[in-house]
Amino acid sequence: MTADWQFDVPTVGHKYLPPDARYMEALTSQGYGFEAAVADLVDNSIDAGANDVVIHFLRDGDDLLSLLIIDDGRGMAEDDLDVAMTVGGRRDYAPDALGMFGTGLKSASLSQAAALTVVSRTRKSRPAGRRWAMERARADFQCDIVESGYAQSLIDRYHGCPITWQGTVIRWDGVKDFPRNVGVAQTGRYLDRTIARLGLHLGVQLHRFLLRDDFNITIAVEDVRTGDIFANFGVVALNPFGYPVSGHPDYPRTFTAELTGAGRVELTAHIWPPKSSRSEYKAFGSVLDRQGFYFYRNGRVVQAGGWNNVRQPEQHLALARVDVNLPADVGDTFRLTVKKEGVEVSPEFTEALERAVDAQGRTFADYLADAKQVYREARRRAGATRKPVIPAGRGFADLVRETIDDELPSLPGEDPITIEWRKLTDDVFFDIDRDTRTIALNRRYRSAMNGGRRGTVDDAPMLKALMYFLLHDVFGKEFSGPRTKDNLQLWQSVLLAAARTEFEQADA
Repeated sequence: MTADWQFDVPTVGHKYLPPDARYMEALTSQGYGFEAAVADLVDNSIDAGANDVVIHFLRDGDDLLSLLIIDDGRGMAEDDLDVAMTVGGRRDYAPDALGMFGTGLKSASLSQAAALTVVSRTRKSRPAGRRWAMERARADFQCDIVESGYAQSLIDRYHGCPITWQGTVIRWDGVKDFPRNVGVAQTGRYLDRTIARLGLHLGVQLHRFLLRDDFNITIAVEDVRTGDIFANFGVVALNPFGYPVSGHPDYPRTFTAELTGAGRVELTAHIWPPKSSRSEYKAFGSVLDRQGFYFYRNGRVVQAGGWNNVRQPEQHLALARVDVNLPADVGDTFRLTVKKEGVEVSPEFTEALERAVDAQGRTFADYLADAKQVYREARRRAGATRKPVIPAGRGFADLVRETIDDELPSLPGEDPITIEWRKLTDDVFFDIDRDTRTIALNRRYRSAMNGGRRGTVDDAPMLKALMYFLLHDVFGKEFSGPRTKDNLQLWQSVLLAAARTEFEQADA
C-alpha cells in the first residue's frame, strides 16, 4: 500500500469561502477576563507610541454606562482604522510590538461588550470612527461609520487629558459585567473591586513600561450627569523581581538553555528574601501560583508564575522566580495564548532546562536546591518560637510530612504519629491508639473521602493533615484529663456526622 501513497494532496483550483457571520461570536469566545481584555487594548496603545493611557469608567448615578480607553498615541487615519476593525485584517507588526495576531481589539472588546466604537485622529487627518455592534456583526459583518461630528466631539472631550495633537478613543457599551439596577452602594463596591483587580493586573503585566519615566496609565471614574470625578489614580508598577536584597548572596544567576530552532534562551533565576511583605511578592496569587517562570515578550509579561509541567509547584519553592525573555522567533518551542496570559512549552524546553548551566557551570537543579534551602532555613528560624510537636510519620503524604517538619520543630527522641484506615464500629469516625501513636480512621468512609478514587497508603492528604493538627497534642502526656476527653467526644460527633454526609452524597 505504501507505493500508492501520495505525499502531496493534488488540487484542481481555488474557491473563495467567506466566513459565516457567526464567526464573530467564535472570535469573541476566547475566554478573556475583564482585566486581560483591557490589557490587550493598552498593548495597542503602547504599540502606537502612547505616553499616557486613561481607562475611564463613566457612570450616571447608580448606573455604569461605558468604559473608555484613551491614549495619546499616533492615532489612525480612516484606511488604517478600517484595517484595525476588519476581522482578520492584515497589518505589519514591528519586531518589538506587543500585538501578535491582529484580533485583540475585536475579540477582547466584543468578549466584554455589546458594542465597540473606535475614534482616532492623526496629526494629518481629521477624527474618524468605526463601530461594531454585535447584533449587526452577527447578521452581515456590517461595521458602522461614526458620524464625523461625534468623532470630533469625542476627541475634543479628552483634549489635553491625554490627547493633544493625535490619539485614539476606544469605547465599550453594554459591558457584560457592569451591574444594573443595584443601587449606588453596590455600584461603588463593584468599581472598588474591579479597579483594584485591574490596577493589579496592569501593574504586573506592564510593569517594565510603567517603570519608565515617559509612560503612565491612569484609571478614572466620572459621573456624566454631574461631572464629578470619583477616582483618579495612576497604576503602580509591580515588579515580580523588585526585592531590595536577594534572599541568597549568589543570586540572581543567569542560566543558558540551548534550543533547536529557537536558539539560545537565557533564564535569570532569583530567590526572594524570606518573610517579604512587599506587594511585589504577595500580589501574584497564592504561594504556589507565584513561583516559577515569568515569561516576557518584548518587555510585557505573558505568563506570571507557574512551572509549565517542568516540575510541580511546592511550598519549598515559594521564593523561586525565573525571568525568561522569549526570543523573537520562538519557533515551536513556545506557544503563546491569544490572551497573553500563558505560554505552552514543548518537551524540548524541559530537556534543554535539564542541561542549562550558568557561567560557573552550576545547573538549574542547583538553583532549585538553593531556593529550597533558603526557605527551609527561614522556616527553621521561625520555628524556634513555635512549640515543638511529635512529628508526622507513615500514612501522611511525603510533601505534607516534609512541610510539617520544616514548619514546626520536632520533639527530640519521639516516635512519629502514624495514620491509617482500619475497620471500626459504625458509631465512630476515628480512634486513637496511644501505645502505638496511631490515628485510625474508619475504613467505611474511605472511598467517600477519596472522591471514589482508589485508596493508597498516603491518600486523603488534606483530611489526614487536618486530623494531625486536631489530634497531635492528644498524644502528649500532659493531655489526658477530662477536658481532653470532652474535646475528643465533641470532635468524634461532628466528624462522624460530616463523614456520614459525605458517604450519603457520594452514594447518591
